[in-house]
Amino acid sequence: MKKLAVTIALAALLAGCDNSSAPLSITPEMASFSNEFDFDPLRGPVKDFTQTLINEKGEVSKRVTGTVSTEGCFDTLELHDLEANTGMALVLDANFYRDAETQQQKIKLQGKCQLAELPAAGVSWDTDDQGFIVRAHGKEMEVKYRYDADGYPLGKTTVSGDQQLSIAATPSKDKRKKLDYSAVSLLNDKPLGSVKQSCEYDRHHNPVSCELVIQDKSVKPAVEHRYTIKNSIDYY
Repeated sequence: MKKLAVTIALAALLAGCDNSSAPLSITPEMASFSNEFDFDPLRGPVKDFTQTLINEKGEVSKRVTGTVSTEGCFDTLELHDLEANTGMALVLDANFYRDAETQQQKIKLQGKCQLAELPAAGVSWDTDDQGFIVRAHGKEMEVKYRYDADGYPLGKTTVSGDQQLSIAATPSKDKRKKLDYSAVSLLNDKPLGSVKQSCEYDRHHNPVSCELVIQDKSVKPAVEHRYTIKNSIDYY
């Protein structure tokens, strides 16, 4: 993983280059937040973004909106799950993320702006030497995370009691199209579901539009769900 100063310098240089430029790595913060809050990770000098998940009926199922500092920290992050009728809005305040409405401290941070602790749930996160979240642990659960050499999340394994949920993602071999991926999930080594995604990309090698197919194998016969993901991204 390149150091932050080098990443920012490269981002500035790439702004004037064509699509043949080598894509930037995904930062530890972007990788970890996308893992925990369930959105596609982005790379390069992202200023703000909105990811919208649209179902087969053309209805918005989920929406994630974030603003990112020049240092790569999430200044704000809003998550809305319209299907479940849930939502959350976070605002960065020193070493914490606060609820944007109640101002209650929700998440404690470590380092520059990496996840450290979710006090209400009794969950803590551990990082490796490069700043990537590699482990989460609570009283009755443990999660281990995996990444490739470019910082792309390759999945995670969650253990709680006698239950083990494993998610393994395989991205495209084309480094410019990391969000073209397939993934499988296993519950106690039994197939639970699979995902396949293909996208169109901008000059920063971030997806602007994706087609997502999810197969739910926990029911018989298996059920297939199709979604479209629309991304609106502004850069520095």
